[in-house]
Amino acid sequence: MNPWQAARAALFAGSAGGVNMAEACLDRHVARGDGDRLAFRFLRRDGASQELTYGELGELSSRFANVLAGLGIRPGESVFALLGRVPALYIAALGCLKGRFVFSALFASFGPEPVRVRLEQGRARVLITTPALFERRIAPLGPLPPALSHVILVDAPGEKTDFAAGLAGASPRFAIPKTAPEDPALLHFTSGTTGAPKGALHVHDALAAHYATAGTALGLDAGDSYWCTADPGWVTGISYGLLAPLSRGAASIVDEADFDPSRWYQILSRERVGVWYTAPTAIRMLMKAGTDLARRFDLTALRHAASVGEPLNSAAVLWSREALGRPIHDTWWQSETGAIMIANPAGEEARPGSMGRALPGVEAAVVRRAGEAVREVALGEDGELALRPGWPSMFRGYLGNDAAYRKCFAGGWYLSGDLVRRDACGWFQFVGRVDDVIHSAGHRIGPFEIESALMEHPAVAEAGVIGRPDPLIGEAVKAFVSVRDGFVADETLRRELLGFVRRRLGAVIAPREIAFSASLPKTQSGKIMRRVLKAREMGLAEGDLSALEPAPGGEAA
Repeated sequence: MNPWQAARAALFAGSAGGVNMAEACLDRHVARGDGDRLAFRFLRRDGASQELTYGELGELSSRFANVLAGLGIRPGESVFALLGRVPALYIAALGCLKGRFVFSALFASFGPEPVRVRLEQGRARVLITTPALFERRIAPLGPLPPALSHVILVDAPGEKTDFAAGLAGASPRFAIPKTAPEDPALLHFTSGTTGAPKGALHVHDALAAHYATAGTALGLDAGDSYWCTADPGWVTGISYGLLAPLSRGAASIVDEADFDPSRWYQILSRERVGVWYTAPTAIRMLMKAGTDLARRFDLTALRHAASVGEPLNSAAVLWSREALGRPIHDTWWQSETGAIMIANPAGEEARPGSMGRALPGVEAAVVRRAGEAVREVALGEDGELALRPGWPSMFRGYLGNDAAYRKCFAGGWYLSGDLVRRDACGWFQFVGRVDDVIHSAGHRIGPFEIESALMEHPAVAEAGVIGRPDPLIGEAVKAFVSVRDGFVADETLRRELLGFVRRRLGAVIAPREIAFSASLPKTQSGKIMRRVLKAREMGLAEGDLSALEPAPGGEAA
């Protein structure tokens, strides 16, 4: 039995609702007598907390499914949430899944225009938000998108559309409609940093991949205290902040507050977090706060820490061994893959600088495109990471954009758009995005390798590397660096960094120029935007990146 079949057997065997994500995440546990087990502990900004058991969450989600059905929302229609990390979002998501409505979460820091684009693309019938977010993000749009017929407000007592009032007036029992594996369930939008965002559609059967990979990649199991720091507005916050832990019976910590190093260490210590899934951006900020801060807290309960969102460089892994007492394990996947595909698996030694290897059930290769066909490259050579389609959480299309979807596949492979190399043992090393590769004097140079080398210098907080147009050699390598507190960004440091990288990588790969910047441009999820750096270097407006349009492919989770 392959891992997907084993996961389906564990999740859906004997299910009255068929292959339904919410039933497998909630009702399955309640039916086994685990309704009193903790599902979520929500930590508020003011220090208060709220707990929900599997049984309580099962009833609340059923109430919300009844609210939507009472509004006339039909299976397959979309419901959007514009909320922070609050209980209402998780209740709404699970209620939507029970009713076979398609759920999509929006990042609460989006401005009005990104919200409008996503609501229109997704043909949203219902929006759940707060009065404050409605005034800041929705009211400036003027007329609501044409398909949007209902707005439900959270924390709006006395209003007819109040979320809590709707729950209170609905039945706690809901008969889940028979759900087929291919019924649509989730709509995740790519970040849209290089053009219009694309809505990647996922189905109920995807839960089999969330369940299986949470075990192999994260070592997550029933009763674990688990913390996924991702915002639910991003795919990680739904796949591994909501569905994966519930499917495995874990107890999740959700922190409403903004990032603060001391608060994060307090949470890890006080909540006795055993499995922690976070992002390189946060890790770099913890590194900047210093190792001594980490040593003030008891982190002995933490048995596995993992990272996702962008590649994790060797310096961060080595730092985590010293500061946390264990390495952070890198993982790789995308909005389009829906679940972890490549990882430094739980229970094994992490390899600094490696994305990991393909998880059980995942067939991966390194290829070069040749028109509509592809060819695999030799071990150790750079090429595009390709996956053989067929895993349960593979996206089923880009909403309203079949042409873009078709471009993601060639020669029987899904082409990720990420440039990698693989060794003889099957471990992958990230080189860069296919469209980020620098062509300099006949050499193909991946920016991530240079950024990682720069990050090994104690003065460097963050680094971004691009190819600057050069009439003689095609592109010259240029690095942008922000420095840590206590260091001076001057000519002496510039020369020191240039020499530092040249000694590690050689003169061919090392940057010819280094520019200092107080901060580097990032996406809302914290990924450094090399394309904006390049646009600035070429004198383009930051919003006009059409000259730098990437090759087809996905975006990292």
